[in-house]
Amino acid sequence: MLRPLGHFVVASALLVIRGRRGYYAWIGFLGLLIALGVHAYLNQLSHGLIVSNMRDQVSWGFYIGNFAYLVGVAAAAVVLVIPAYVYNWRPIKEVVLLGELMAIAAIIMCILFVTVDVGRPERLWHLLPALGNPNFPYSLLVWDILVLNVYFLLNLFIVSYLLFKAYTGRKYNAGFILPLIFLSIPLAISIHTVTAFLFMGLKARPFWHTAILAPRFLASAFCSGPALLLLIFGVLRRVGRISISNQALFKIGELLAYAMAINLFFLATEVFTDFYSPTAEVVHAEFQWFGIHAGGRTGMAKYSWLALAFNSAAFLVFMVPLLRRRLRLLNAACVLAAAGVFIEKGMGLLLPGMTPDMLGEVYDYAPSLNEVMVGVGVWGVGALAFTLMAKVAMAIDVGELRYESSKRPAIGAGSFGA
Repeated sequence: MLRPLGHFVVASALLVIRGRRGYYAWIGFLGLLIALGVHAYLNQLSHGLIVSNMRDQVSWGFYIGNFAYLVGVAAAAVVLVIPAYVYNWRPIKEVVLLGELMAIAAIIMCILFVTVDVGRPERLWHLLPALGNPNFPYSLLVWDILVLNVYFLLNLFIVSYLLFKAYTGRKYNAGFILPLIFLSIPLAISIHTVTAFLFMGLKARPFWHTAILAPRFLASAFCSGPALLLLIFGVLRRVGRISISNQALFKIGELLAYAMAINLFFLATEVFTDFYSPTAEVVHAEFQWFGIHAGGRTGMAKYSWLALAFNSAAFLVFMVPLLRRRLRLLNAACVLAAAGVFIEKGMGLLLPGMTPDMLGEVYDYAPSLNEVMVGVGVWGVGALAFTLMAKVAMAIDVGELRYESSKRPAIGAGSFGA
């Protein structure tokens, strides 16, 4: 057991440092993004969060907006896990592993975005059990850290186990691994639910203090995550020799139609509640959809309407079979859905919840160049992690990477980036 496991680790490490020119160009590009992010973060560590545009009025900004979005992307792996393992639908089962790899990369980015948002990251040890004082089980932040790490470790183990079994040519033990896969389903829902609870639990923020926020988080997650996966599948079909059937893509597009319908319905119920029988707290919804006209501050409203337009157009394509069966239209709809949910759940969630603040002050927040550079670096880390994991997974899938007991691990140049 230890010998093939050692071969698996060594062969995987050798594989990811080999590739064709396109692969090296992509890795170099991601390395440049990461270097820019590290430079910007070192500047933030040196001068403090003053280099960001976050202030007392808006203390959660670009970093937490990305975190909220990426938690949904990580949770969306369940959209593939259920038809693949619960209903044993083969076209989805062939690509579900890539969905789990994306979930791992998304959680890595989630952890990094929370870390860069903390002004004194060296004090994070206070959240560790035994060493610090995590205030468990009363702190929702600790619950969020707990479920994120458990979901991350579980997915990492599942993926490693399945890839190792495929590498050695042995069938996986269904009685052992399937319960863990089924456990990942409620965990996927819980990571986004607990994140929503972090917002909902702040009763001084009436825009977030609503019971429908958690269902809205899940509905939007099941839009953005599969949309990103479809785009990734399209790229992998071009640059790799992995087989991804059109049937699988069209079925995910159909699932996106249902998810987007629920997402738009939840949004409509929120808008109806805010404006049909308005209360004093309607000022936050007015800022979201119409801006604060007294000061000419309507920037957030423009983005809100843009997100609604993107999501509505994507829903139209997903809903009509003749449209979603055209790959170019399906890909365009996925771009619109991913961008629309990013705006809606990023700045569209944070800024209206904090503007105007509890004293009635309006602060125009937009991320600084330093924040954007740090964010780009974090996305670069996530893309690099997914690239390396996907390269190993695809090599095993097409037989380029396999274990031969009497020889060294058989590896090729790899097809990713060809």
